[in-house]
Amino acid sequence: MLLAAVTDGSYQLLLILHILTAFVAFAPAFVRPVLLAQAKSSGDRSGLRSLAESSRRIYSPALILTGVFGFGLSGMSDDVHELSEGWLIAAVALWIAMNGVLHAVERPAEVAYASGDDSAEGRLTLGSGVIAVMLLVMVWLMIVQPGG
Repeated sequence: MLLAAVTDGSYQLLLILHILTAFVAFAPAFVRPVLLAQAKSSGDRSGLRSLAESSRRIYSPALILTGVFGFGLSGMSDDVHELSEGWLIAAVALWIAMNGVLHAVERPAEVAYASGDDSAEGRLTLGSGVIAVMLLVMVWLMIVQPGG
């Protein structure tokens, strides 16, 4: 029964959706530094304006869906993983923190910087760095599953 839970087609579909939405959600972490450097050297912030709009429509919902799919995986695998396991609790706390940093710090700073506010660069860089560190911890938790 334990093996059937993780080899079930619906579980695997949800796992694929969880991983794909995570890739989409964290794409800006790899694109933003390049666009920021281009904006600083050329003065053209159009790439950052596009990224700011995409954050609202694509990346933010993808981060939310990543967590929702993660909850679904946990619920579908009660025989394998229970939500009360320490690594899953830590993952949920990190996901909530990531959403907080994204929506309260990074997105507003991204919009402000794209609109010409140079003072927002520090907040944008800080938010990006914090989310990158949380992403690394989250990936470690998903792979190692300490206490699981």
